[in-house]
Amino acid sequence: MYRIIVLAIYVIVILFIGYKSMKRTKTFGDFFLANRTVGPWLTAFTYGTAYFSAVLIIGFAGKIGWGFGMASLWVALGNTIVGTFLVWKLLGGRIMRATQQMGVHTMPEYLEARYQSRFLKAYSAICIFVFLIPYSASVYMGLSYLFEINFNVSYSYILFAMAILTAIYLIMGGYKAITVVDIFQGMIMIAGILIMIGMFTAKAGGVSNILERLNSINPELTSIWGPAGWRPIMALVFLTSVAPFAMPQLVQKFYGIKDEKSVKIGTIVATLFALIITFGAYYSGALTRVFISAESHPTLFKGGKAAVDKLMPVMIKQFVPEVLGVIILLLVFAASMSTLAALVLVSSSSIVKDLYQGFFGKGDHEKKLVLPMRAICLVVIFLSVIIALKKPAIIVTMLSISWGAVAAVFLAPFVYGLLWKKATKLSAIVSSFVGLGTTLIWYALTDSAAMVPQIASAGMIISMIVLPIVVWVESLFRPKDTKNGYAI
Repeated sequence: MYRIIVLAIYVIVILFIGYKSMKRTKTFGDFFLANRTVGPWLTAFTYGTAYFSAVLIIGFAGKIGWGFGMASLWVALGNTIVGTFLVWKLLGGRIMRATQQMGVHTMPEYLEARYQSRFLKAYSAICIFVFLIPYSASVYMGLSYLFEINFNVSYSYILFAMAILTAIYLIMGGYKAITVVDIFQGMIMIAGILIMIGMFTAKAGGVSNILERLNSINPELTSIWGPAGWRPIMALVFLTSVAPFAMPQLVQKFYGIKDEKSVKIGTIVATLFALIITFGAYYSGALTRVFISAESHPTLFKGGKAAVDKLMPVMIKQFVPEVLGVIILLLVFAASMSTLAALVLVSSSSIVKDLYQGFFGKGDHEKKLVLPMRAICLVVIFLSVIIALKKPAIIVTMLSISWGAVAAVFLAPFVYGLLWKKATKLSAIVSSFVGLGTTLIWYALTDSAAMVPQIASAGMIISMIVLPIVVWVESLFRPKDTKNGYAI
C-alpha cells in the first residue's frame, strides 16, 4: 500500500510542476526551449535524465551485464567521458552560440540554416519522427515490464497510465516543465542507483566475493573485454557514447541554456551525474550472473537463453527490501518519464516547427504553434504506445537500431557543420544518406541481434568518413576562391 502512496505523491508533484509551468508557456520558444533561459543545473539534469532511461536500467544493464560481466563498465566509462563530458566540452558552447546567432529552434532548422538546404530540413525532420517513435516505445516497454513484475499490474494498464501522465505534464508545461521535473527526478535517480549498488553488493557478500563468483561461473566475466571479446563491447561503447554528439533530444538541451558560464558549470554537473548513473546501472547488470541462473529462475530461461529484459526487474523484486525498492521503482519511473518527454517533444517539433511551419505555415506567429505542438505530442505518445503494445521481441535491439539510425543521419552533418567550415550541402546530404543506408540495409540482411550495435556503429563511422571525402571530390571541380559555408 505504501508503494502506491509514494507513487501517488510523486505523480502529484509532477502534475503540479506541469500546471505551474503552463502559466509561463505562451509561445513556441517557451514551449520548446523555455525561452533560452535555462541554467546549468537544470540543463545538466535534463540532459542526463534524457540520456539515461528505463532502457538503460532494465534493458541494457540486464543484457550487457549478463553477456559481458564486469567488462560492461567500459560502456559506463564511455558514456561518462565521451557521451557526456566531451559532448558538453566540445559542442555545448558552440551549439548555444550557433543556434542563437541563426535564430533556430530545432536540429532540422539548424541544418537548413547551416547548409542552405530545405531538403535537409525536410529529410531530417522525417527521420526524427520515424526513428524516435520506436525509441519511445522501447522506453514504455522497459518501464511496463518493471511495474508488471513488481506491482503485479497488467502490462497494458501500466503502459496507458504512463502515457497519460507523460501527456498531461508535457502538454501543460513543455520544456520548462521538463527541466524542473528533471532535477527532481534526477535526485531520485541518484538515490535509487546508490541503493541498488549498496543492496546488491551487500547481498552478494562484497566486491571480492562478487568477483570470485563471476570467475567461477566464467573467468571471462571478470576479464578486461568479457566473454565476447573487445569488438562487441567497443561497438556498444561507440554506439552509446558517440551518438549523443548528434542525438536531437540531447542536442536540444544546449539550445535552451542561457550563457557560457552555465555551459561550464553544467559540464561538471552532467559528468558527475552520468558517472553515478551509468556505473550503478552496469555494475548492477553484471551482478545478474551472481543472483540469477537457469536453476534458480527457470521461468526466465527459454531454450537456454535468459529473458534479459526481465533480469533486473526480478533482481529488484527479490533482493531489495520493499521499503527501499519503492525508491528504485521511482528511479526507473523518473528516468523513463524524462526520456519520454524529451523524445516526444523533439519528435513533435519535427512535424509542427520543421514541416508544418517550415513549408506550409510560414506566416504563422509562434503563439499559434503551441496548440499544434500539444496536439502532435498526443499523436506521438499514441503511436509509441501502439508499438509498445505489440511487444517487439527485445527492447535493446529496438533501441539500438533506432538510436543508430538517428545517429547515422545526423552525426556527420551536425558535427562537421559545427566544427569545420568546409563542410558543404552535398557532403552533408551524401554522408547522411550513406550512413543511414548502411545501417538499415545491413540490419535487414542480418539475423543476429548481437550484431545490431556493430551495425549501428558502422553507419555512424562511415558517415563521418564519407563527408570529408565528398568535400575533397567537390574541391577538384570547384574554383579555388569559392566559399564553403557558415563557420562558428
